[in-house]
Amino acid sequence: MSTSHHHHHHPHLITTFFFLFLNFFCLHANELELLLSFKSSIQDPLKHLSSWSHSSTNDVCLWNGVVCNNFSRVVSLDLSGKNISGQILTSATFRLPFLRTINLSNNNFFGPIPHDIFTTPSPSLRYLNLSNNNFSGSIPRGFLQNLYTLDLSNNMFSGEIHKDIGFFLNLRVLDLGGNVLTGHVPASLGNISKLEFLTLASNQLTGGIPVELGLMKNLKWIYLGYNNLSGEIPYQIGGLSSLNHLDLVYNNLSGPIPPSLGDLKNLEYMFLYQNKLSGQIPPSIFTIRSLISLDFSDNSLSGEIPELVAQLQRLEVLHLFSNNLTGKIPQGVTSLPRLQVLQLWSNKISGEIPANLGKYNNLTVLDLSTNNLTGKLPHTLCDSGHLTKLILFSNALDNAIPPRLGQCESLERVRLQNNGLSGELPKGFTELQHINFLDLSNNNLIGNISSWDMPQLEMLNLSKNNFSCELPNLSKSKKLKKLDLSRNRISGVVSLRFMTFPELMDLDLSENEITGVVPSELSSCKNLVNLDLSHNNLTGEIPSSFSEFSVLSDLDLSCNQLSGEIPKNLGNIESLVQVNISHNLLHGSLPLNGAFLAINATAVAGNNDLCSVNNVNGLRPCKLVRKRSTKSWWFVITSTFIAFLVVLVSGFFITLIFQKTNNVLEVKKVVQEDGTNWEIQFFDSRFMKSFTVNEILSSLKEQNVLLDKNGVQFVVKEVKKKYDSLPDISEIRKLSDHKNILKLVATCRSEKVSYLIHEDAEGKPLSQILNGLSWERRRKIMMGIAEALWFLHCQCSPAVNAGDLSPENIVVDVKDEPRLCLSLPGLLCMDAAYMAPETREHKEVTSKSDIYGFGILLLHFLTNKNSFGDKDIESGVNESLVNWARYSYSSSQLDTWIDSSIDTSVYQQEIVHVMNLALTCTVIDPQERPCTKNVLKALESISSSSSPCTTYFSKILSLAQQFWLCLIC
Repeated sequence: MSTSHHHHHHPHLITTFFFLFLNFFCLHANELELLLSFKSSIQDPLKHLSSWSHSSTNDVCLWNGVVCNNFSRVVSLDLSGKNISGQILTSATFRLPFLRTINLSNNNFFGPIPHDIFTTPSPSLRYLNLSNNNFSGSIPRGFLQNLYTLDLSNNMFSGEIHKDIGFFLNLRVLDLGGNVLTGHVPASLGNISKLEFLTLASNQLTGGIPVELGLMKNLKWIYLGYNNLSGEIPYQIGGLSSLNHLDLVYNNLSGPIPPSLGDLKNLEYMFLYQNKLSGQIPPSIFTIRSLISLDFSDNSLSGEIPELVAQLQRLEVLHLFSNNLTGKIPQGVTSLPRLQVLQLWSNKISGEIPANLGKYNNLTVLDLSTNNLTGKLPHTLCDSGHLTKLILFSNALDNAIPPRLGQCESLERVRLQNNGLSGELPKGFTELQHINFLDLSNNNLIGNISSWDMPQLEMLNLSKNNFSCELPNLSKSKKLKKLDLSRNRISGVVSLRFMTFPELMDLDLSENEITGVVPSELSSCKNLVNLDLSHNNLTGEIPSSFSEFSVLSDLDLSCNQLSGEIPKNLGNIESLVQVNISHNLLHGSLPLNGAFLAINATAVAGNNDLCSVNNVNGLRPCKLVRKRSTKSWWFVITSTFIAFLVVLVSGFFITLIFQKTNNVLEVKKVVQEDGTNWEIQFFDSRFMKSFTVNEILSSLKEQNVLLDKNGVQFVVKEVKKKYDSLPDISEIRKLSDHKNILKLVATCRSEKVSYLIHEDAEGKPLSQILNGLSWERRRKIMMGIAEALWFLHCQCSPAVNAGDLSPENIVVDVKDEPRLCLSLPGLLCMDAAYMAPETREHKEVTSKSDIYGFGILLLHFLTNKNSFGDKDIESGVNESLVNWARYSYSSSQLDTWIDSSIDTSVYQQEIVHVMNLALTCTVIDPQERPCTKNVLKALESISSSSSPCTTYFSKILSLAQQFWLCLIC
């Protein structure tokens, strides 16, 4: 019986094993095919997926980025940071049956994600990370009940957050930050009771913070900053007992801070800055003993800081600046052992600085500036040995600077200006080795300041004091960029030691008692932008070597005893804007070029022997000295003959030009067989017979390429906006050839459509080649476009505006030169993503709106984030791109926002400078954007930043960097 029974079961066992093996093999083959299908739909320039192939191995578990379980089933797909690009056209890869983890973050994926991504994936999926890509479109509907982590941050997702999000019941982490999402924060989030980390920051969300967030008792992190949220902070948030991090910054939240927030006993970080909060700070806040960082700055808070602050024994950062706080600085802050940063500036705080401040703290940054503080500086401020920033300017502090600050070796930035400080500088103060910024101006300081040893010093301002000595020896401060010693009692001569500052940009020695001559060697300071030597006792002549200044903008030599003639080549300094040479002993004629052409009368007054050939500026006319010559008759005859020839030649050329002008402006009218009226207008007479209307229309079927009978190729571009009459094109015909501008040859229009005919640059649109471009090539293209803008704005008269600066409108030719395709003036036929806010509002293109478009282009170069369509832009998406860039730049490491194909290890400083420039170009107020010339100079200085000399425009960039990074001075 037993034997027979055994024989009966043996075939069934074999069959079972066979089907198990067959099932295993089919599943394995299915996984292999799905992964290979995914690989075929993407671009992998760095060959990270080279192991993914039939030929290498059929074991997918050995493939790069693939992890399997003990049964050789794929459970994880991690391709983060591989520089992969392309669109995810299907959710098939997400349906691998055992897949638990998908990480495609930090790549260049673009386009929408599959619409069924939240309805059909594997039920095993626990972790989905698509962050730091270029995904766009709306977030798909649906939900995954078993998902633990959903990270879609730092993409370009738009639209609203659907209430479906509330069905992701097992989520622990939800990060949708750094997108362009709109609408309200859905109340359904309150259903996700297990959620621990919620990040919706840096979007365009509006409305209030839903009270339902108070139901999410497991929340440890709330980050809703950088949106447009309004209303009051819900008191229900005070019930989130597990909360560790609360961040609601950069919104429009109003009303008081709820006292219930004091119940958050596990809270370590509370950031409510840059809102419209009012009222007093609830005392309960100062009972959260776990607080490490508290920032309520940039609100409208009032009242006093309570002594309860002494309970925050773990506090490291206290930011309450830019409010309306009154009263005194509480004595309690002196007893906070971990306090590193105390910033209370720009309030109405009065009284003295607590006497022991710094003694029991660990201070690194102290900023109490712009208040009503009185009394003397505590001698304990640097007792921690770590104080780097001491900023107390614009108060009413008096007495001497404490001697112990002379031994504060950690100091890097000291700003004590606009107080009533007196006495001499403490011993050792002028030898502090790490100070890079020192401003003691507008005090009552005295003494000798002739000896300095500050090798890191970049900015020194001692103006408006009572220092009496010779000019200080600053030869060890090789990095000095700005030096202001004005309005003291400094004497002696301008030493040749001043020639040792290769980076000096601003030198002000005015209103002192300096004597001697102006050294000609001063021109070796090639980066000097502002030079003020006025109101001294300088003698001698103005050095002719001053014409060698390449970026000098403001020169003031007034109220001295300078003599001789003004060097004629001084007007050759292209950058020179303002000159003041008044009240000297100068004679001779005023130069007839550069800044002297429109010089103000007050800037030349007080020079009795100075004259003007043009009889302008209030100067007497120069007398013409006539010399008789024995050969005067020959001179007259020769001159007459030459003049006759000049008239003949001029007449000939005027005739030619007139004829050419008429040709250029001639409009040809053609009636087609179908009765359509066409107008074709040429801007270059050489091509007037090159093509006809029929040939232009035929070219639209040949990829918009037009070939004339001589083999010359042109590109035909349709103007998307209809216009009833041709705009003024007189400025277009004045454009000479420029290597970075595509030549506009002709226009052709009917009542329904219009076309522009350009020369063909034999290249590709920038939009097609940007992905994967090296930083060197990007830099060259940026420079080329900047040079084209400078030519259009500064060299053409009247100025010409570029209009569309999108990558689709820039062709990179075979020589790697960018060529800008101009539109007709007055037409807003441009990519709306590159349109300045004021252009959308007033329908007008200006040089400053071009600068805005250039800034967006720079952001595109840096981040490789795609631009958007008109519909999105009209709702404010390009501002969101700028906001996203500002947010990412200020709150993230370089690698999180920069295009991953750029080598940041070599060009990090250049990249940061370009980002600063981009953010400066895209400010909302057009008047605050830099002019085109400064933009070009800034890029030139960035390109040459490896040289020892940093130009004036690096200063602009560094100031911008301080602003965007919120480094409070």
